[in-house]
Amino acid sequence: MKNVLIAVAAVGLLIPAVSAQRPQAPQAAPAPSLRALADDVSEESLRTMVEGLVSFGTRHTLSSRNDPERGIGAALAWTEAEFGRFSRECGDCLEVIRTGDTVTGQRIPEPTLVENVVAIQRGTREPGRVVIITGHIDSRVTDVMNATAEAPGANDDGSGTAAVIEAARVLSKHRFPATIVYAALSGEEQGLVGARILADHARAQGWQVVANLNNDIIGNSCGSDGTCDAGHVRVFSEGLRWQGGDALRPLVRGQGGENDSPSRNLSRFLDRLAGDLSLGLDVRQIWRNDRFGRGGDHSEFLNAGFPAVRLSVAVENYNWQHQDLRTEGGVEYGDTIDKMDFPYLRRVTALNVAALAALARAPMPPVPTVEGAVSPDTTLAWEAVPNAAAYIVRWRRTDAANWHESVRVPGSQTSHVLRGIRVDDWVFGVSSVSADGYESPVASAVPGGAFRPYTPPAQQ
Repeated sequence: MKNVLIAVAAVGLLIPAVSAQRPQAPQAAPAPSLRALADDVSEESLRTMVEGLVSFGTRHTLSSRNDPERGIGAALAWTEAEFGRFSRECGDCLEVIRTGDTVTGQRIPEPTLVENVVAIQRGTREPGRVVIITGHIDSRVTDVMNATAEAPGANDDGSGTAAVIEAARVLSKHRFPATIVYAALSGEEQGLVGARILADHARAQGWQVVANLNNDIIGNSCGSDGTCDAGHVRVFSEGLRWQGGDALRPLVRGQGGENDSPSRNLSRFLDRLAGDLSLGLDVRQIWRNDRFGRGGDHSEFLNAGFPAVRLSVAVENYNWQHQDLRTEGGVEYGDTIDKMDFPYLRRVTALNVAALAALARAPMPPVPTVEGAVSPDTTLAWEAVPNAAAYIVRWRRTDAANWHESVRVPGSQTSHVLRGIRVDDWVFGVSSVSADGYESPVASAVPGGAFRPYTPPAQQ
């Protein structure tokens, strides 16, 4: 330091000597923890949002688009205004758009503009890597074509839409390496139309979608038979990935992977996260794509090749969904706000918020391969992942539900040999870890296990 000061003096004291003690600019505040972000989710805010959605009477996709107080048009405008308000508060950090298309179909007999309201929070370092939270804003009664009857849709899916809006309120206050997309989807009850529109938009934009967290019916805790469960949320995930079809099946038959789609590993990720954060909510992994014989918006993201899961209540009440408002034999039917459990909705939303932040902070999952046939050892290899400071090689018995063995390797390493571990008896995967400790979901070293649209080996 003495030599530096002498050199400055020699050129005429252009910089005063006291400049060596100039106060340093204050350092940026550390990023909030996942638990702190989850704790910022407000029960009161969620209640206000559901009340706002219910106030439009019906949000049926075929209801009025022009009435300022009733119907799908008013609901979309209100949601757009909420996103806009959050964006102004964060210095225009959200790009609020509508994605739509004019559609006809079995449940949309006349050409109808179906629109989603979408808020995009661009990542600071990897804006092309995207995590998406969705809920469907449209509602219905017993007759899926009845666009005029009162259809409050408090739980189905005012709850999921409120979770999307609340996630935007909480997370827009902060910055993340990857992009987060908040989407209120239309047309779910008419055939997953809005989800298809957004999935097509994601592909057209070249988004590298790591995950879609679809929230559909997440706001009540008691079923129609009196069974209550406020301590669990179901996460539905497909096993053998749908996208890839017949080209993928023979490879899975020879190498395994029936239980290791990216979506299933996303389910495992959520299960572990809920346990680590002690949110008062456990994940119940349901190993099928959706409820028995039923469907939801996440399926359109799966069809496009993107990892996706559905979050839904532990116990459904069938009297309160897809029903005309009425009382019969002392039983109340209809999806009204008084049937909601808002403390439960807050916990499910908190899990979503923490998961979005964790996924946006972690690097992209690797694309691992495995070798070891007729050998006592197993070798895993993968390409380097941008911004990965380390990798975790994980393995489990083929009949085990979750990963239970692991070894951490440095970010400079792109392969690892497991001595004495025979490839026949285990399933293997690799996750990536950021410099500040955020771990991605595990990508299984199986055909179709990568967190990207499936490409047949002949085309790779």
